[in-house]
Amino acid sequence: MATEISELGEFGLIERITGDFNIKNDSTVKGVGDDAAVIGNGDNKIIISTELLLEGIHFDLIYTPLMHLGYKAVIAGISDIYAMYGTPRQIMVNIGLSAKFTVEQVEELYKGIKIACGNYGLDLIGGDTSSSMTGLTINITAIGHADNDSIVYRNGAQLNDLICVTGNLGAAFMGLQLLEREKIALQGIDNPTPQFEGYDYILKRQLKPEAKKKVIGRMQEIGIVPTSMIDLTDGLASDLLHICKQSECGARIYLNRIPIAKETFTIAEELNFDPVVAALNGGEDYELLFTLPISKQSEISNLPDTEIIGHITKKSTGVALTTPDGQDIQIQAPGWKQE
Repeated sequence: MATEISELGEFGLIERITGDFNIKNDSTVKGVGDDAAVIGNGDNKIIISTELLLEGIHFDLIYTPLMHLGYKAVIAGISDIYAMYGTPRQIMVNIGLSAKFTVEQVEELYKGIKIACGNYGLDLIGGDTSSSMTGLTINITAIGHADNDSIVYRNGAQLNDLICVTGNLGAAFMGLQLLEREKIALQGIDNPTPQFEGYDYILKRQLKPEAKKKVIGRMQEIGIVPTSMIDLTDGLASDLLHICKQSECGARIYLNRIPIAKETFTIAEELNFDPVVAALNGGEDYELLFTLPISKQSEISNLPDTEIIGHITKKSTGVALTTPDGQDIQIQAPGWKQE
């Protein structure tokens, strides 16, 4: 009997199709299962990550400027390198183009890629271009490096470690909801004027996010090496479950400790949406979720824009969100499912 992809979900599918691939080369330090792959035999390891963005699935060109899209695609690639405690150095870009695109539009896309390369010190070293029957496809391969002793994986969280997160969560998702609202409201109207006043912050978090270069740089300066780390692209709930599964542990996070921007609360109220749900399940924040020994608690104050939101527990306790009244809600996040 055939199995529907929706029965497994994104992460179950990945496990199913890659689970019986064995590592054959000594130079492959880390393969499938983390933010990025790690290769190399010396003390300085090469980190490689790849991201695939599909028109109609990951972006909508009705409200996504091509220059912003190019910039965001690069951020999606290099964020995984930072999540391994590495430094991105190079990118390769593959694109598929349908006949609707002009040379000038492709140049606009690459203008955003170039700006991102300048901001993050990246070299564009190659790629491929092909025709497409389904619109625009972008694939970014990011290459970086890290010292062998400081690469951070998802599987290193230890009992009683602090769970920390950078920035704030849910803003990118609510920015997407605002864009979708205006798209629907203005459908069929000539010269539409979307109502975006006062929402610059959440729109920027959706259309032009930034990777956490400064946070990783500060960690490296003061000698803080997380025990585990992941970048928040699938939502806090899903990505925390990744760490707990691979570290074979449980976790408690506290609802009143989850950082949510005031702009996120404002638009969530306007759209009748729960901002906590946006923070837990929204995704595309490109923040970092990481764990540290409790002995490092005082050093968290030296990290920019970082909050302690919980702690690691025994595996048997599960992964839960604790409300202000002390109620524990078990966290579940199926990830992407095929519609």
